[in-house]
Amino acid sequence: MKVTIKDIAQAAGVAKSTVSKVMNDSPKISEETKSRVRDIIKQMNYTPSSIATGLARQSSYTIALLIDMSKESEFLNQFFYNIIGGVESVIGPLKYELTIANIQHDHAEGHFLHRLVLNKRVDGIIANTSVLTPELCAELNKLQFPYISIGEISPPGSWVDCDNELGGAMLTGHLLEQGYSSVAFIGGQKDEPLFLRRAAGYGKVLRQAGLPVRGDWIINGRSDEEDGYKAALHLLQSADPPESVVCISNYSAFGVLKAARELGVQVPSQLGIATFDEYPLSPYTTPPLTSLNMDTFQLGVSAGRLLMDKLGTIASAVSGRLLEPELIPRLSSMRGSK
Repeated sequence: MKVTIKDIAQAAGVAKSTVSKVMNDSPKISEETKSRVRDIIKQMNYTPSSIATGLARQSSYTIALLIDMSKESEFLNQFFYNIIGGVESVIGPLKYELTIANIQHDHAEGHFLHRLVLNKRVDGIIANTSVLTPELCAELNKLQFPYISIGEISPPGSWVDCDNELGGAMLTGHLLEQGYSSVAFIGGQKDEPLFLRRAAGYGKVLRQAGLPVRGDWIINGRSDEEDGYKAALHLLQSADPPESVVCISNYSAFGVLKAARELGVQVPSQLGIATFDEYPLSPYTTPPLTSLNMDTFQLGVSAGRLLMDKLGTIASAVSGRLLEPELIPRLSSMRGSK
């Protein structure tokens, strides 16, 4: 039997009007009462039909780009601002405003579902997969609220992403074409989707070339200079060092360059290096790094367009869009040109 607002009120020991005020985040209701009523709403799996109807009927002409302010990597980098610019280039001409919102996981009252969605302050949401967990996607799907994930998610959610598997294949193939007979992979946490996608492309090309995918040549770790440096020291000082390496980020690659320099390993004649991401270091290292440019501005454009399609009730033919990266060869891997 469908749960009603009366059922919620009886379970919480309050009037139906109090439940309505809690759902509208009224300042007249104490935080203690709000917390108690919201817990009961969640326990009883109550979604008032009036919310879904109201969300569909009303428009704030505002789109939220959600970030987790506890993770500096999400907002203190070039990619984040490129995505903002791409989204804004699409929604601005359509008279929509873009707001940046912290997800505030620390307390229920500050959660974006209450602040932005249930209070009807935004018409749609764009966020990456670290924010849009499967649980939150399920809540948004239940409310039929428009959202786009930057990063692949399960249906019926819609998403855009750079083709990371293709990127791993492109970098690995490039190194093999330059005459390197073996390729290692440095960086990325073992179970994170980004690493799994990029490493899948790397492994696929090695197998196609008849080369083994060696577990001891895949070094997981943080995508930063320190872990890149440590991984390179380990590989280059081993009894059987690889001739080249794919790095998961600029920072990892910078650490590899540092290790090679300390050990007297010449790049690119003795070690080839190719890395994901063009920014911020690739053109400026010594030697400059061969890199894969992931067009994050276009990623924002694609996310904005897909969300506008949803708001305009245009049925998209696909739920996901993959953007092809661009290989930029530089001296760090150009042994074959000499």
